[in-house]
Amino acid sequence: MKKPLALIVDDEPDIRELLEITLNRMDIQTCGAENIAQAKALLQHKALDLCLTDMKLPDGNGLELVDFIQALRIPVPVAVITAHGNMESAILAMKKGAFDFVSKPVDLSALKLLVSNALKLSVPLPIAKERRTRHLLLGESAIMREIRSKINKLARSQAPVYISGESGSGKELVAKLIHQQSSRGDHAFIAINCGAIPPDLMESEFFGHKKGSFTGAIRDKKGFFQAAEGGTLFLDEIADLPLPLQVKLLRAIQEKKIRPIGDSQEIPVDIRLLSATHRNLGDMVKDGSFRQDLYYRINVIDLHVPPLRERPGDIPVLVDHILAKLTGAGKQDRPSVSTAALAALQRYRFPGNVRELENILERALALYDGCSIESGDLNLPIDEQAPAEAPNYNSALEVLEDHLENVERKTLALALEENEWDKTAAAKQLGLSFRSLCYRLKKLNMDS
Repeated sequence: MKKPLALIVDDEPDIRELLEITLNRMDIQTCGAENIAQAKALLQHKALDLCLTDMKLPDGNGLELVDFIQALRIPVPVAVITAHGNMESAILAMKKGAFDFVSKPVDLSALKLLVSNALKLSVPLPIAKERRTRHLLLGESAIMREIRSKINKLARSQAPVYISGESGSGKELVAKLIHQQSSRGDHAFIAINCGAIPPDLMESEFFGHKKGSFTGAIRDKKGFFQAAEGGTLFLDEIADLPLPLQVKLLRAIQEKKIRPIGDSQEIPVDIRLLSATHRNLGDMVKDGSFRQDLYYRINVIDLHVPPLRERPGDIPVLVDHILAKLTGAGKQDRPSVSTAALAALQRYRFPGNVRELENILERALALYDGCSIESGDLNLPIDEQAPAEAPNYNSALEVLEDHLENVERKTLALALEENEWDKTAAAKQLGLSFRSLCYRLKKLNMDS
């Protein structure tokens, strides 16, 4: 089996030699260049698997080499070596497509992890890669094709990604797909809702603690960073983090080390950070509720997930997929959706996005006549052409959900009364299976 070949670009012979020895011990062949011109020549004439480049070179900047590599027919994973504390250069390199960075003086254990992750990358044809996510991130609209393409590209990097988008639009699914296609896909994907953690427990939850470090700490505990070791940490609703924790999170990301509460030593961690929120972090930076330095650090690459109303052409395939999931039925046996009902869904603005679509279809299954889901079964608000900038989508969605729940409750109660509380007969009248009826009754606390 052919050994991997890595290019090391640095004008200091001692550093080149140190990196060559380290990689040779990992059973990796190396070749060296002391400037950009030599590196470009080697990149054009050798089948390389990895490139490590210093940022400051005699004939230019390492960023120029990153640009050159990204323009190759098959880009080589490239990592940059930056001066300690020069995070701006590292961030810029990753924005341009660098796989990762390592700071001087080079931590050899961190370098070995970086190299191992880089060499796990495969380079299939773009169309094949795009197909990997097509059956998971549904939709053939131009915007969804573009997102799938970006996911495949981002999977080849270690750069932090900030996923923006409205509630229910699929941000966690996007994060999970980036992880699954990356070199970290065989390790843990830890998804955390930052808004669901009590502020006084956040530091312990994120970084862990040592036994006896505070009242109630009866044993050592690993935090989210350690749980995600070797994999990906996804921080959803990162805007909800309090300022004190933002400071500690920034340090953990930049230093790639954490310190559990009560521990005197820092622990190296190997994770990739993905984050998301439905709020506008830029506005929060302006009003001082979110740190600017953390914002720039997590927002190395921004991926926006569009609201459902911007891709109505994708609704039919989403409906078919959701109905299959809810019913467990094959294509021939699952409920059909009338043309009028589909048209109504495509006109509706979906303040709750894909999550709301799933809720609407779940309710429709409880209300339809057993043949075809019609417009009336959807119970959409009368004003389906609401303006794009509704004053408060979350409140509107809550009102909608309460209304639909009341409708469903009344429908089930009426069917039970008409059938003298015989659930089998009521289920038959509603066109539901007995199991489905029992599920609906339990969910609405009507099963007593």
